[in-house]
Amino acid sequence: MTRIGFFTRLLDDTTPAERYRIATEQIVAAERHGFDSAWVAQHHFHAAEGGLPSPFVFLAHAAAATSRIRLGTAVVTLPLEDPVRVAEDAVVADLLSGGRIELGVGSGSTPASFLAFGQQHEDRARVFGEKVDALVAALAGGALGDDRNRLHPDGRGLLGHLWQATFSAFGGTRAGRAGHGLLLSRTQPRPADAPRRTLSELQLPIVDAYRESLPDGVPPRILASRTLFVADSRDEARRCAELGLRRAAAGFARTGQPPVGESLDELIASYDTHVGTVDEVVESLARDSVAAEATDVAFQVHSVDPPHELVLRSIELIATEVAPALGWGAGARRAVGAGARSVTAAAAATATALATE
Repeated sequence: MTRIGFFTRLLDDTTPAERYRIATEQIVAAERHGFDSAWVAQHHFHAAEGGLPSPFVFLAHAAAATSRIRLGTAVVTLPLEDPVRVAEDAVVADLLSGGRIELGVGSGSTPASFLAFGQQHEDRARVFGEKVDALVAALAGGALGDDRNRLHPDGRGLLGHLWQATFSAFGGTRAGRAGHGLLLSRTQPRPADAPRRTLSELQLPIVDAYRESLPDGVPPRILASRTLFVADSRDEARRCAELGLRRAAAGFARTGQPPVGESLDELIASYDTHVGTVDEVVESLARDSVAAEATDVAFQVHSVDPPHELVLRSIELIATEVAPALGWGAGARRAVGAGARSVTAAAAATATALATE
């Protein structure tokens, strides 16, 4: 049964403190409506990209406001971090949250940020590979520079909750060989000769490479992030999409992902956005073959970025109507459970009736 997640980029058009308050309220709402997980991404310096440089601080805060929902980083930009410090922060957050941390890491995508940390963007793949190995070694209890130095608190409990983000089949192979989870993005650039290729067409080779590389006996963990905004009316959904996607299009174009056209529908297609009423987004998501294969689907409203109250309503509609219609999430699990209980009760009644005849 596919688990569902809520993914906030903390991009509301307000102060940083208000962004954190709003994101916390949305995570609390996601937990209340039965979401399985909540995710945040680390971004340095640039408010338009998220402005959350310290994800573990925020997740510890979110943990204090919740009790059940799992809390994940998607991602920590590992080339810009000391892997031992990442391990320590993750372990403490995991302890404070009651073992609810999912630790996602990635190689980073904002070249200018690397300069502040003495790193070069073009070296990110190599550095990422080295630091993933160091992170795993630290969590596993390996000696840290000296045999007297071991991670404390212990980090072994997080080894089964590591994820790697990637845009490529090479990255899928790397995540699979390590037995880690695979984090897939909500959109990604198209080849110049195939600008209308679907997101599933781009990501299926990554999923295949990941599955083929997993060690025997290690179950796949595949999280597909998807931009989704569902509203009570088509007009309301498209009005928000028009504002958000047109605002975001210039940024996408600068990173090599220009839209395939100027109409709203072309913007929606260019940036892999599922938007509309419950029926419309159910139909749209049902065509997403990668999401259908995923063990987890995480929904984010970025780049539509509707007002906070509409995000809360979207969270409710996803949990109560969209996800159950697709057989995903707690709502679907309850329906299956209720169905199973009904079948069991009917079978028991039949057996009792036969026994008394």
